[in-house]
Amino acid sequence: MPPASSASSASSRPAPSGLWRDADFRRLWLGQTASQLGEHASLLVLPLLAVLVLDATAGQLGVLRAVGQAPILLLALLAGAWVDRWHTRTTMVLTDAGRALALGAVALACLFGRLGMPGLLVLAFAVGALSVFFDVAYQASLVRLVARDHLLRGNSALEGSRSAAQIGGPALGGALVSLLSAPIAVASGALFFALSFLSIRRIRRAEAVPKPPDHPPRVRHRIHEGLRFVARDPVLRAVCLASAAFQFSFAAMMTVYLLFLPRELHLSGTVVGLALAAAGPGALLGAVLAARLPGRFGHGPVLVCAAALGDGVFLWVPALHGSSATTVPALLVVGFVSGFGGQLVNVTIMAVRQAVTPAGMQGRAAATITFAGMGLTPLGSLCGGFLAGEWGLRTGLLVAAAGMMLSPVAMVLSPLARLGRELPAPRGGPTGG
Repeated sequence: MPPASSASSASSRPAPSGLWRDADFRRLWLGQTASQLGEHASLLVLPLLAVLVLDATAGQLGVLRAVGQAPILLLALLAGAWVDRWHTRTTMVLTDAGRALALGAVALACLFGRLGMPGLLVLAFAVGALSVFFDVAYQASLVRLVARDHLLRGNSALEGSRSAAQIGGPALGGALVSLLSAPIAVASGALFFALSFLSIRRIRRAEAVPKPPDHPPRVRHRIHEGLRFVARDPVLRAVCLASAAFQFSFAAMMTVYLLFLPRELHLSGTVVGLALAAAGPGALLGAVLAARLPGRFGHGPVLVCAAALGDGVFLWVPALHGSSATTVPALLVVGFVSGFGGQLVNVTIMAVRQAVTPAGMQGRAAATITFAGMGLTPLGSLCGGFLAGEWGLRTGLLVAAAGMMLSPVAMVLSPLARLGRELPAPRGGPTGG
C-alpha cells in the first residue's frame, strides 16, 4: 500500500468531548490492550519455558532476553521512518498477525518435543522485531486519531490498558506454565495477538498521515532527520539519557530477578507470575493519576519523584530470604510501587514527547528515543546474565537495582526537572516524510 496523503486534522479526529464515544479510539484501545496482554504473557512465558523446560543457565537466559530485545537496537530507527510515511493501522495489523504465527510455531514445536534453545532464540527475535514496529506505530497512531488537548487523556487510557495487561499477562502466563503446559501458555499469547488483529483492522477513520514531498528523501536521510531533531532538542535529549540509564539497568535487573525468584527464593511459576503481575494494579493507578498530577504539581516534579520511587523500591529485594510468610507480600508491594512509579513516568514522558514533536516527526522521534533507550536492553540483559553467573544472584540483583537510580539522577540534572504544569509547545522540525 502506498503512503497515504494528508487528511484534514479537524475532520478526521473526534470532537474534544467525545474521546471515549469515538468507535475508532475504542478499537485502538481494545487492540492495544490485547496486544500488550499477549506481549506481557510472552515476556514471562518464554524465559520461564527456557528455565523450567529447557533448563537454561544464567548465561543462556541472558542471551535469550538479549536476542528478543536486539530488534530494538537494529530496527527501531527503520520502524520510525516507515511509520511516518505509512498507515499505522496497517503496520499494527500486520505485526499482530506475524506475532500470532511466531508464537503458534513455538507452541507447536514445544508440543511435539522439537523445541530447543536455537529455535527459541530465532522465534524470540521474530516476536521482538514485530513488537518494535507495533510499538512505534501505536504511539504515532494516537496523535493521528485524537486532538492535541486529548493526548494526555488518550495516553492515560492506553497506558491504563497496558497496566491491565501487566496484571493479567504475567499471572496468566505463570499459572498456565505451572498448572497446564508450556504449549498452552505460549499459545495464549498467540490468541491475544489474534484478538488485537481483529480489533485494530476495524478502525475506519482515515489517518492524518503527513503528505510526502514530490521527491521523498531516502530512508537513511529520514532516519538522520529524526536523530538530529531529537539530539538538538534539550528535553528530548534528556528523555533519551534517562531512558537509556533506566532500560540498561532494568534489563540487567530483570534477567537476575527471573533467576532470583525461582532459584534463590524457591518460588513456583505461578507465584513468580503473581509477583510480576503486582506491577499491574500499581501501573493502573499510576495511569489514572498521570492525567491529573502533572497539571497540579508540574510535569518535572512528577517525573523525578515517580522515577525515584519506582526504581528505588527494587533495592529492597536482595534483602529477602526464602519463601517465608513475608517474602511474597513484600514482592507484591515492590511490584505495585514499581508499577505505579513507572507508569507515571511513562504517561508523562510520552505526553511531553508528543507535545514537543511536529506531526511529521512523531514516528521518527518515538523510534529515536526507543533506539537510544530500549536499544541498550540487549546489552543490559547480557550484563545481568554475567552478574548472576560471576557475582551471584543476590549481589548481582543489588548492583543492577542500584544502576536503575541513574535514571532519576539524569532527570534532576536536565530540563525535564524544570517542566511546569503546562505541556511545552511544539518545536520546529521537518513535517514531511
